[in-house]
Amino acid sequence: MDRLQVAAIAFEMLQPGGTLVHVGATTHRGSTDTGGLPGPTPPRDRIDALVASYLGPIRRAGQGSLPSGTASDENTVLATAGFVGPRRLNVGGGQVFARSEDEIVAFVYSLSSAAPHLFDERLNAFDKDLRTLLREVSSSGEFWERTEDIGLSIWMKRSS
Repeated sequence: MDRLQVAAIAFEMLQPGGTLVHVGATTHRGSTDTGGLPGPTPPRDRIDALVASYLGPIRRAGQGSLPSGTASDENTVLATAGFVGPRRLNVGGGQVFARSEDEIVAFVYSLSSAAPHLFDERLNAFDKDLRTLLREVSSSGEFWERTEDIGLSIWMKRSS
């Protein structure tokens, strides 16, 4: 995606004084603060290693790959497009949730870096290995996570 072009189009769509909210969330991963949880957390690092063992060390994304990782620097992109800001807010963190084995598997497959089509004919083998890994960590198939804050960056189109 040409992020600067998208930001410029969004800028032009807004009236002066209008705002754009960039949502930064890692909703597929809980907080690294695991203190006081009633049970095991999903073994995220081991899941990442398992995905890499099937798909290789370079992170996949859709039909392509991200050899340098996911692009960041949204602040530079939005400022270059003409937005002023940001004002930042953090919301929603700290709740504790139980997650089932099926929910963890669904989270893994929801990522562009581990979408089911990327595994081709090895999908069933990966699914079996993923579920075996999860059962090694939690024989009950239940995992616990504390939610991470969701970061809101509020950008404004300056009034004339």
